[in-house]
Formats: sequence, C-alpha cells, structure tokens
Amino acid sequence: MGTYLLGIDIGTSSCKIVLFEKSGEVKASETGAYKVYYPYEGWAEQDPEEWWRAVCESTAKVIEKSGIDPADIAGIGIDGQSWSAIAMDESGKCLMNTPIWMDTRSDDIAKRIRSEIGERIFNLSGNTLQPSYTTAKIIWYRENHPDLYKNIRLILQSNSFIAYRLTGAVTQDISQGYGLSCFDMHKGTWDKDMARELGIPESFLPDIFPCHEVIGKVTAEAARLTGLKEGTPVVAGGLDAACGTLGTGVLNNGETQEQGGQAGGMSICLDHFAADPALITSFHVVPDKWLLQGGTTGGAGVMRWIVGNFGDYERTLEKERNMTDTAQFNELAETIKPGSEGLIFLPYMAGERSPIWDPKAKGVWYGIDFTKTKAHFIRSAMEGGAFALRHNLEIAERCGGEVKELRAMGGASMAHIWTQIKSDVTGKPITVCHSGTETSLGAAILAGVGTGVYKDFDEAVALTVHPTRHHDPNPANKDIYDKNYGIYKELYEDLKDLMDRQ
Repeated sequence: MGTYLLGIDIGTSSCKIVLFEKSGEVKASETGAYKVYYPYEGWAEQDPEEWWRAVCESTAKVIEKSGIDPADIAGIGIDGQSWSAIAMDESGKCLMNTPIWMDTRSDDIAKRIRSEIGERIFNLSGNTLQPSYTTAKIIWYRENHPDLYKNIRLILQSNSFIAYRLTGAVTQDISQGYGLSCFDMHKGTWDKDMARELGIPESFLPDIFPCHEVIGKVTAEAARLTGLKEGTPVVAGGLDAACGTLGTGVLNNGETQEQGGQAGGMSICLDHFAADPALITSFHVVPDKWLLQGGTTGGAGVMRWIVGNFGDYERTLEKERNMTDTAQFNELAETIKPGSEGLIFLPYMAGERSPIWDPKAKGVWYGIDFTKTKAHFIRSAMEGGAFALRHNLEIAERCGGEVKELRAMGGASMAHIWTQIKSDVTGKPITVCHSGTETSLGAAILAGVGTGVYKDFDEAVALTVHPTRHHDPNPANKDIYDKNYGIYKELYEDLKDLMDRQ
C-alpha cells in the first residue's frame, strides 16, 4: 500500500488539493477558484458543481506535478465549509445553488422557530437555530420553492457532496451534524421526533459516519475526471474548522485552535459536552471529542477585501519591491502604533455569527480624522478581527472552556504582525504550526488513520504537526487594547438598533 495521502479542502473562495507524504511534508498542491454569488442582500450562495469541477481539475494537476503513480495514494480525506444545504434529486443532480455559511436569507424562519421550540432545539443540538444553519435553509426551500422541494431526495454537506461525486456513497459525517437542529449533540445521532416536528423528511438525513471511516472508493468515472486510481479509499471527512483543528495538533481537552481563514474564530477541544447559546458546539473529527467554537465573519476575508479594493498602488510595486501586495499591507500596518491611534473597526462584513448572532450587523470604522492613513485602516482591521476573537474566547471561558494557548492556522497566521496583535489583544500565547495547509492536513490525517497509514491520531499528529514560530503577548500593549476592546463592544451595542433598521 502507498503512503501518500490526499487532502481536499472545500473552502469559501477556492478548493485546495494537497498531496502529503506520511511525514506531513507537502509533495504537491493546487488551488482551484470558484465564485460566491450574492444575488440579493443577505444571500450568499455557490454552485456545488463548480466545486466539483475545481476539485477534478486541481487533483489532476497535483498528480501531474507530483510525478507519483496515483496507485501510491493510500487514501483521500475531504473537509468542507459548514452549513451547506445541497439539494439533490433522485439522479444526484443539484437542483439549485446552495446557500453557504454566510447566507442569512432564512432569518425570519429562524426567528419563528426559535420562538416556538428554540429551547428544546438548544437542549438537543447544543446550538441555537440560526439563519445560516442547514435547518433554516431546508425550510426556506420548502416555503419558497415548493415545486423544487418536492423533487429533493438528498441534502448533503460540502464534503459529503464531493465524497458522493468521488464514490457514489451518500453520507453525513458526525462533525457536520450540528448544522441540523434534529442532530443529538449528546449521542451523535439523528433525533427523528425533532426531524418530524421541523418537517424534515428522514430521507434528507444520510447515515452518520465517523470522520475517519472509509465510506467508499473512487469510481471509474471519478478516476477518469481526476486522474486518481479507481478503487482509492475515501473517508467521510469533516468540517473544515474541525479538520484545521486536527491539523494544528489539537487533540486533547483544553487545547485550542485559532482560525484565520476567510472566516475567523476558535475551536476549543473538550472531552465532554458543553454548550453556550452564544457559541457553536460540534463534534470534533477525532472520536469522542467535542469542539466549543466561535465563528466570525471577520477573518482573512476582511483583509482580502481591503487589499482587493485599496491595493492598486501596492500591486504596481510588486515587481519593483519583490513583495506581494498583502506583504506590503502587513508592512504598512507595522508602521502604526498598537491601538491604531483610536481607529476602531467592527469586522461585521457579512453580518456576524458568534457571539452576537446578528445578520444585520455592519462593518464600521470609528475614530476617523484627518490624521488617519491607509496604514491606520489596515492595522485597525487586524485589531478588529482580534477583538472578535477575544469576544468569543471570553464567552467560552464562562462555560468552562479554559484556554492557555492558541494554535494558529489559516492564511492570516502567516502574517506575523496580525498573529502578534491577536496574542496581545487576547493575552494568550500563540503557536503557528504550518503555512496554510493545516485544514488539508487534517483531512489527510483522517484518511491516514482510516486506511491504517497511521496507527492512531496521536501517532499522526506526532509525525506531521511541527510548530514553526511562537508569539507571546506583549504586556506593554494591554492597557490600550483593553480600552479599545471596551469601546469595540460598546459601539456595537450603541449601533445595533440602527443596523437593524437599514
């Protein structure tokens, strides 16, 4: 049996396909982009078939670049963005674009159901029903597209959709169950009574599998499209944040991942069930573990937006300075003192998830005057993302999620200044383990454990996860960040009613 492992990451802006050696070293990687569609305010959707085309093309390129025999790939793991609701008919055809995790079109539906049975939903699933969750999206289909709804036979998550395309197997991994309010977070099973009360047909609920379990093998058709070998084992995979948590080496109670991808947030590993209405609770991809999570919209996507819209000058200097526009923005941020001289940013660029759960929340800069420069705006955006992280950590700690250190992942973790800002704002040391491959690595580890390349998760992490740098909080910056954080929270409270009226 070969020892190469393939990790497939279905992100928000692109898929990332990474071929790993057993040691965790990257043999080859490729990224395939696709679009997010915003047809109306509050809507954010994607075409799952575009995911699949990107996976096929990128996988074929990875195999070609690596020069390996596809037969040497021992297994394939898939992680995916949360809260998809991929509606498929009897033949496996997608019936419409899927609303993604940023989509809040179901806000009125979620409010109605919370008012009727919200407490029972929280007690069962460990989560309050939010418009971005899969449950509200299914009900939105039923109430807004009845003709389409009657043709739905399957509802799949992002990673299970790719697994279906690769193998033909219809699955639901345990870590993605939390997006459905009929999922029993205590037992890891569907609650059929709650499903009936919500009007969710049992046929929409695939069998639940451990994330590392082999659920099928690559079909002849999938092999033709991807360059993979027919018969290659595929495991169920899991939630992207949970796979990234595994990819940073978080296995044990209290260990915590800090997420700096398109979205921001954190995931605290627990060996027992714990929940708070302001946070997110899910199963870890590691058996018999839970994750207490904070998920925000103010991650690296904010900086991507700033660079994309205000980085024309830096892009003209890329070749001259031999630096990317993003690196130049990081350099600009370093010229500004901690606290951004009173410029404070609320990073609610697509509403906000935890802990405020407000789909009407808006991004805000406060404290603008004639002394402020582009560099101030860049640094304050980084600080706003760090404040959102701190807000979630404080909520988690009130329900027993003790955090001693953060293990950073995602593209934002490669920015030394942003990582240091997060350490200073939260007062937590931060260790960075990789360079943007943590999520794909977590998916690959699932495949490695499931196929026997690794004897268990402890061995896998010991072999593959290697810290690259460390940040300790600078106590000299505590007072200014504490002051600005207080204003940050007060700003939202003062503005939320106005935001709701817009």
